[in-house]
Amino acid sequence: MTDPEIFEQKFVRRVGSRKSLVEYSDGDCILLDPQSRHCLVYESRPSQCRTWPFWPSNLESPHAWGQAAKGCPGCNRGRLYTLEEIGLVVQAKSQT
Repeated sequence: MTDPEIFEQKFVRRVGSRKSLVEYSDGDCILLDPQSRHCLVYESRPSQCRTWPFWPSNLESPHAWGQAAKGCPGCNRGRLYTLEEIGLVVQAKSQT
């Protein structure tokens, strides 16, 4: 078995026709260190993570964005992205 196959077997689940990282019962990603709250594979994280929080469901409305931000300590912090930059992230995600 290859390394990617082993990784998928341990950390990935099917959601319909797509793949998603396994989550703990509280919704946290299995690759999020519970103590430090840092991603264990940040430099190699999948597109699911690289594109968060710019998912279409979060961009539907200010309310949707606010709801995502409530559960994500990284939302609304750091660099402010332009609408054009967000569009590029969303477009890249839709191609994966």
